[in-house]
Amino acid sequence: MAKQFAHIEPAHAAFIARQHVFFTASAAASGRVNVSPRGTDAFRLLDPNSVAYLDQTGSGNETAAHLRASGRLTIMFCGFEAAPMILRLYGQGRSLPRGTPEYHALLAAAYDNQDTPGARQIIRLAIDLVQTSCGYGVPLFDYKEDRPTLRRWAETKGEAAVAAYRRQKNVLSLDGFETGLAADEPALTD
Repeated sequence: MAKQFAHIEPAHAAFIARQHVFFTASAAASGRVNVSPRGTDAFRLLDPNSVAYLDQTGSGNETAAHLRASGRLTIMFCGFEAAPMILRLYGQGRSLPRGTPEYHALLAAAYDNQDTPGARQIIRLAIDLVQTSCGYGVPLFDYKEDRPTLRRWAETKGEAAVAAYRRQKNVLSLDGFETGLAADEPALTD
């Protein structure tokens, strides 16, 4: 049976800390719904009603576009190991693009100023509802290791080439919504 909470309880925070993957779900009023997997190494619990994750450059940027269009964001964790549970964080999200004062402030406060190769934004969620459910239907999986491929890709390309890639691939969503990453973002030098 599902249970609802006004904020992240200590038991929820402990559950989140044990996970290796989370999923984000976002949508505008029209168009496609986006669901993306993320590694928890980038996830931070800021306080009982807000979380953030350091987002890496990828082949699209649907979440940022949807946040500009509607702000709605759900983050879901599943207990793939040990006790079963599904935990969802519902609320309003914001993209803090790399290079903005808000990005740098949160990078300093939550990530020890450690900017990873390929980072493009921090997604911040203001939580208005936490919901848990049984997770009995979630299969058991054993965690092996984090995949290093995306980090290696960004390191190999270099900052200027990753910025050019973002200008080419991350400015518009699949449905043509703007992501907030400017097409005329200045080229950086390595």
